[in-house]
Amino acid sequence: MKTVETLNEGLKREYRVTITAKDIDARVDDEVKSIAPTVRMPGFRPGKVPPNLIRKMHGPALSADALNKAIDAGVRDLMAKEKLRPALQPAVALDEGYEAGKDAEVTVSLEVLPDIETPSIEGLKLERLTVPADDKAVMAKIEEFASQMKRFEEAPKTKKAAQGDQVIIDFAGSVDGVAFDGGTGEDMAVEIGSGQLIPGFEDQLVGVKTGDEKTLKVTFPDDYPVADLKAAKAEFAVTVKEVKVPAASKIDDEFAKTLGLESLDKLKELMKDQVEQELNGLTRTYMKRKLLDQLAAAHDFDVPPTMVEAEFNQIWQQLEHEVSHEEDPEAAKAELENDRDDYHAIAVRRVRLGLLLSEIGQAHGVQVSSQEMQRLIAQAAQQYRPEDRTRFIEYVQQDALAA
Repeated sequence: MKTVETLNEGLKREYRVTITAKDIDARVDDEVKSIAPTVRMPGFRPGKVPPNLIRKMHGPALSADALNKAIDAGVRDLMAKEKLRPALQPAVALDEGYEAGKDAEVTVSLEVLPDIETPSIEGLKLERLTVPADDKAVMAKIEEFASQMKRFEEAPKTKKAAQGDQVIIDFAGSVDGVAFDGGTGEDMAVEIGSGQLIPGFEDQLVGVKTGDEKTLKVTFPDDYPVADLKAAKAEFAVTVKEVKVPAASKIDDEFAKTLGLESLDKLKELMKDQVEQELNGLTRTYMKRKLLDQLAAAHDFDVPPTMVEAEFNQIWQQLEHEVSHEEDPEAAKAELENDRDDYHAIAVRRVRLGLLLSEIGQAHGVQVSSQEMQRLIAQAAQQYRPEDRTRFIEYVQQDALAA
C-alpha cells in the first residue's frame, strides 16, 4: 500500500491511497477459501468445488467484497501509520476509473481532532450556593401542584368561555369538505389555553357559550404525525354543550387526603423534599456553568468544522421543533433565523468544551457506567415538556453513539 498526503490545512487532511492489485487478488483468494466449504455445484461433492470454478461463479461479488475489505484495511493502516485521530468518520472515495484486476486509487478525506494540552484543573474556583426550601417556596409548590389537579364546575348557561375555562364540545372535522379519520368526536373536554390541541383551535373557543355552534378554521402543523394532514387547512364544525369554570382548590388536610397522605403537614414534608431536590439541581447547574465558563475562557483552539456543523444541526432541529408549536410558527421561525449566528457560536463552544472535558476525563481516568449515563439523561430530560422528553433522550443517545 502506498499513501501520499495531498492536503494538510488546519484540521483538514486528505490522502491518496494506492491499494495494489496483488493485495486485492490475495483477498479474493481468502474470500474463495471462506465460502468453499458451503459452495455446491453439480458433479462435485459439497466443499470440493475447485477454486477456479468458484471464482468463475462468484467472481464479481467476491471481487467487490475483497476490494471493500482491502480499502477498509488500507484506511485503518493509514490512521495507524499517520497517528490520525479523526473527528468523524473519514470520507472514502474510490477512483471512478477503477478497473478490476488493476491497482485501486482511493481518496481519504477527514478532519482530525486538535492536539490539546491536557487542561489543568488547578486554580479552578467554584462557589457552591445553598438555597433553603422555606415555607413560602413549599406552599408555592403545593399551589402549583393543586393547579395541575384542577377541577371544573358548571357555569351559568350565559357564561362566555374565557382563557382557563373548560368547554365540552362535539366536533366534526373536514379538509376540503371531506371528513378524515379521527376528526369527529363527542363530549370532548377542552381547556382553553392548555395548548393540548393544534394551534388556533382553543383560541377560537374564547367567547362561546352553551348551545353555540361555530366553525373553527385551523392549519395542521408541518410536523403533524398523520402524513395526509401535515400543513393541511381544516374546518371543525363545533357544538358547545357546556362551559365550565375552574373550581377553587382549598389546600388543607382534606386536600392532602385526596392524595393518599395523612395530613397537610405530611404533604408539606413531601413537597419540601421535592423543592430541596430542585434547588440542589439548580445550584449544581449554576456550578457546572461557572466551571465550563472558566474552561472556555482559558482555552481557545480550532475545532473540526464537521463536528460543529453536526452539533449546530442538532441544536437547530430541536429549536425548529419547539417553535413549530408557537401560536404563529412562521413568525417564530423568522425570529429564530436572526439568532442563527448566536446558536452557531454555542455549537462551537459545546464542541470545544466537549473535547476539553474528554481530555480531562482521560487524564484522570474518569469512567461513566451505562447506568449512570441513563440516570443522568433521564434527570436532564425532566426540564423539557413531557411531549419533548422522548425526543431529547433520543437526541442525547444518538450524540453519545456518534462520539
